[in-house]
This record gives sequence, C-alpha cells and structure tokens, in this order.
Amino acid sequence: MRRFRAAPAATLAVLAVLGCGVQPAPRFRGVPRAAYGPPRPPGPLPGFGHVFVLVEENANFADVIGDTSMPYLNGLAQQYALATEFYGNVHPSIGNYFMMIVGYTITNDDGFSELVTRDNLVRVLTTAGKTWKSYAEDLPAVGYRGPGRGRYARKHNIFALLSDVAHDSAQARNLVPFTQLATDVAGNTLPDYAFIIPNLCNDAHDCPLKTADAWLREHIDPLVRSDVFQRENDLLIIVFDESRVDDTAGGGRIPCVIVSPKVKPGYRSTTFYQQQSLLRLSLRALGVTTYPGAAANAPDMDEFFEVPVAPRAHRASAGGSSRSNQN
Repeated sequence: MRRFRAAPAATLAVLAVLGCGVQPAPRFRGVPRAAYGPPRPPGPLPGFGHVFVLVEENANFADVIGDTSMPYLNGLAQQYALATEFYGNVHPSIGNYFMMIVGYTITNDDGFSELVTRDNLVRVLTTAGKTWKSYAEDLPAVGYRGPGRGRYARKHNIFALLSDVAHDSAQARNLVPFTQLATDVAGNTLPDYAFIIPNLCNDAHDCPLKTADAWLREHIDPLVRSDVFQRENDLLIIVFDESRVDDTAGGGRIPCVIVSPKVKPGYRSTTFYQQQSLLRLSLRALGVTTYPGAAANAPDMDEFFEVPVAPRAHRASAGGSSRSNQN
C-alpha cells in the first residue's frame, strides 16, 4: 500500500493517546461531531454461542459500501448491521491487528518479529475458561509461527507473536489452516472465539475487492447460513484493517459489518468506533469482563443488538395481591 506523509508531532502525540485508550478520542478531521461526547454506560448484550472476527485489507469505506465491487458483503450489511463511522487506528496493517488482539498498536513495522508479552485476548480468554483458534488461509502447518510464506502473511496473524502462544505448545496448536474451519463447523467443535485470516489475495491486499467478495460468498456464506450459526446466535464481525486512501483518525474510515441473528436488522450506526471497541465486543459477547489495553475504556458496541425485554411484574387480578409473573 502507499505510504502516507508523516504527520506533525502534535498529531502523533494525540494518536498515541488514542491508541493507549487513556483519554477520549480527539476530534479528527472528517469524523462527525456527533461521534464525541461523554461515553455511554454499557448496555446489555444478548448471549452468543461463538464469536468470529474476519479481517479484510486496505479499503476505504466508500470503495466498498454501496459499490458494486462487493455485492455479497453489501448484502450482509443491508440484512444485518453496519458501523458507518468505524476507523482504523494506524498505518500500516500490523498495528491494527495488534489493537484487535492486544489493545495496543505495538509497532508500525510490518516486518516485526519480536514476542509480545503484554496482556492479550488469548490470555484473557484462557483465564476465563474460553477456547480460541486462528484460522489462517495458506498457513504452512498447524502451530506454524514462522515468517510469511507465499500468500500467508504472519503480520496478519499476530497470535503467532504472542508469548502466550509461542511458549505454550498447546496454545500453538490453535494456529490452524483455514480449511479446518469447515471441519470444525461440521463436527460441532468450534472454539468460543475464532479469528479468520484470508490469504493476501482473498483479503483484497493483492487482488481486487471482487475477488475478496467472491471468497466471502464461497467460504463464509455457508457459515452464516449454517444451523449452528443461526441456532446458537453466533456473532461474525467482518472488518477491514485500514483504509488505502485515508488516514483520518490514524487509519482511515473503513467498513465494519456485524452479522448475527441477534442484530437489529438493517441497523446503521453513526457512532465513532475503532479496533479497540471490536476487541471489547469480542470479549463481552462471550461473557468475559476483563479487557486488555485500550479495550478497557473503549466505547461499547451494544447498540447493534436486540436484547430481550426482561419480564415485568404486574398486579394479580384476584385478591389485590401482586407477584412477578413471566410474560
């Protein structure tokens, strides 16, 4: 992708604060004023069986949403829900992936190969008794933690750089080729949390958006339509890592589509979100209440979901007494 002109030092300082989640987001160019204000208290979420996060690459919101290049993804956005003011955190890619998993951008070097010891999604899920897997297309072998090969990019599979995974052979076995996903769906052996990584062509990094959309239709539509996804009220988040043509708010305005039987059908959010909110939602949806890094103070994304109304107490018709009844 193209390199952006270096930002002024003051801007970099502001973005650093945002990435650490220490203060509310500043008003970046192009972000609506309605996106800012006091944070909302978290609302309730419905129960979800599994959480899937699938990341596409390097596309501006307007090049995807409402464009003919990705008809399948647009269909999901129309049927389910869409975050219309979702922004990447940084350029290039790797910092956004770290934000989704660690809650910090960690590095701006796509060739980064050091182990990361910070608190992270794997550690939090494991502590909470939850399971996880990373399904990476063209991964050379189960547990592979080495550099990218062919169209497999380790910079998009940063689970391999977590010390929790690298130092634990059992955790490393959760790094699996994408082909394992269909097997796990069919065998009812899905983990609680699944991170899905298409290869460098099918994520639109090296190939056209229409190629990525065709891949989604072929490989993800069966998941969405599966009995397990619908019956267990699963949650799928399809998000791009960063914009190719925009650096607003650090990484530009990007598509984020929320798919679940529990979303408000056709819902459009105008709230400002970034990848740390996606991390927070991924954990909250599984009932986990510990959030790494910037996810601890990120805006909640509960507005997308239908939550059952709690039963109300009403007065009994006989004897003038009252009691709680299930409606």
